[in-house]
Amino acid sequence: MSSSAAPSAQPAALYGGTGGRRVTVRDIAAAKERREKWPMLTAYDALTARIFDEAGIPVLLVGDSAAMVVYGYDSTIPVTVDDLIPLTAAVVRGSERAMVVADLPFGSYQTGVPEALTAATRFLKETGAHAVKLEGGRRILPQAEAMVAAGIPVMGHLGLTPQSVNVFGGYRVQGRGQDGEELMADAKALEAAGAFSVVLECVPEDLAARVTSSLSIPTIGIGGGNQTDAQVLVWQDMAGLTPRTAKFVKKFADMNGLLSDAARSYAEEVVNGTYPAPEHSYH
Repeated sequence: MSSSAAPSAQPAALYGGTGGRRVTVRDIAAAKERREKWPMLTAYDALTARIFDEAGIPVLLVGDSAAMVVYGYDSTIPVTVDDLIPLTAAVVRGSERAMVVADLPFGSYQTGVPEALTAATRFLKETGAHAVKLEGGRRILPQAEAMVAAGIPVMGHLGLTPQSVNVFGGYRVQGRGQDGEELMADAKALEAAGAFSVVLECVPEDLAARVTSSLSIPTIGIGGGNQTDAQVLVWQDMAGLTPRTAKFVKKFADMNGLLSDAARSYAEEVVNGTYPAPEHSYH
């Protein structure tokens, strides 16, 4: 190589990076190699997707948590593919750089490979999503392998998998004792199946750290301590909009109080006749 050759460009940081293209699975893998931590947030509409995208969040998850924060259910179980498709399409339209990952809801993939492929294909074709997420380890390997073989990037999800809350008997920490070895085996199986990353939810910090160091693909923690490669939160929890949250949630703002104050101020001005003022009226 000539000594005058220009040095190769440094890869853009995953969080806060700029560029004229979407974040890809290759970018995610490269961040793992650089030991670069990165944030992921949920999003369910175009407006918040744009805000998070402009803030530099590299991955947006259209979670089945929409069942609770959008549709008002008390668990993720009732939400359907048809419920999530318009939300996912809105997030894709509202963002420019972030990779958009669509959650496969309960019942859309557990019954077998054909159903899983149909659901995942709908999300990519009808919404423009760039990847899908599904819960479970070795028991859903045939579905994960079939999706990867079909060209669909797969994000795994282990630990507290909310779609299995009825089996767990509630929202409890997973992976203690021998269960931790089972979770490790599931994580390695997902990696071997071609998953590009795996979420670790509500697992002991030391287990999440061991899984992270054992995998070549990134781990994304939510209640798994700070040794995972990335972190994810439901945005309403992160911004303080949700009244009750889990132990692992830190509220980075008080959106509940802010919106409540705004609504009261608006209502008071309407009642006392000061809004709309002349400057808000047409003449």
